[in-house]
Amino acid sequence: MNDPLLRWRDEFPILADTTYLVNHSLGAMPRRVYDRLREYADMWATRGIRSWAEGWWDSPVTVGDLVGRILGAAPGTVVMHQNVSVIQALVASCFDYTGPRNRIVYTSMNFPTVMYVWEAQRRHGAEIVVVPSRDGVGVETEDLLAAIDERTLLVPISHVLFQTGYRQDLEAVVAKAHEVGAMVMADCYQSTGTVPFDVTALDLDMACGGSVKWLCGGPGAGYLYVRPDVRERLEPAITGWMAHAAPFAFETGPQRYAHDATRMLHGSPAVPALYAARSGYEIVGEVGVEAIRAKSVRQTTQLLERALERGYGTRSPLDPEKRGGTITIQVEHAPAVVKALAERDILCDCRPDVGLRVSPHFYTSDDELLGFLDALDEIVASGAWKAHAAKTAAY
Repeated sequence: MNDPLLRWRDEFPILADTTYLVNHSLGAMPRRVYDRLREYADMWATRGIRSWAEGWWDSPVTVGDLVGRILGAAPGTVVMHQNVSVIQALVASCFDYTGPRNRIVYTSMNFPTVMYVWEAQRRHGAEIVVVPSRDGVGVETEDLLAAIDERTLLVPISHVLFQTGYRQDLEAVVAKAHEVGAMVMADCYQSTGTVPFDVTALDLDMACGGSVKWLCGGPGAGYLYVRPDVRERLEPAITGWMAHAAPFAFETGPQRYAHDATRMLHGSPAVPALYAARSGYEIVGEVGVEAIRAKSVRQTTQLLERALERGYGTRSPLDPEKRGGTITIQVEHAPAVVKALAERDILCDCRPDVGLRVSPHFYTSDDELLGFLDALDEIVASGAWKAHAAKTAAY
């Protein structure tokens, strides 16, 4: 097949000798990152403290704008943080949970870090409502909507579930939440860069995620979007001098919040991570998420169909409209199988109860997917996984 997106393969050094199917966990590093980190080091070495005024201080917003283009966010509405745990905690610190509207509604299949942050708000009076899954694949939209009522304050949910790739109906959730006066915070870690969506068109209150996965931006660069009218009402208790209206006035006493997106910041930014992340954002923007999605649907559908034909099971939705860029393949002894595949320079991973998680990206060839299935067949049939079974844990 003539695949125009394969021209990007040379941008990613690891693809020269590795079948890289773990993009849901850590996207491949763009070659440009070498130059970006050298640029950071050179600036520190030659410009010293002047670097803050020459780009470092503004980087949480200027780099946030690169992510904003992918999210459909207006310029100046996305800021960068270290990770989603910090972001969720910062948002949680904005609210008073002592009144009647104190319910936080999310699903049993949220990523655990999000659960930990919101569960901790119980000590401040929050009532946590967890919507269960009927089948271990996803959470029925009707069940989630039924849990959102007039006492709901916020609905912090994953757009695409990390275990199974199940895609939740953000449009329906936002509509129901707004109908009853609640807000929605979408964790888009597993969708941004592989599933097209527009925070403005969806009228999302907040969206967050990180750069480690489909954005190929590496660790240490999380992003937070807050709709401007919502932002003006929020006063995070987790805050710092970057969120101040006049940070270099060094005022003492209570926080005087900025009236732009920087009010959602806290302390000094992790500048090297932001340098590293820019390259992935630029490339994803150049390729286009619509094109990435079209290829992802084609490849994941074919891969899932062939895996089922070969006798494997799945915990992922069969309908591509209901999943993100990841599929799951159920095999026994999945952690050991992952290790055996890695010995062949084929990288995927696994999670409890779902088996292997496999995710091609725009730079993946069809031949690599066939090679993966053939290697999986050989490992399972020959028992090659046994050498790893005693010393392997799920990761």
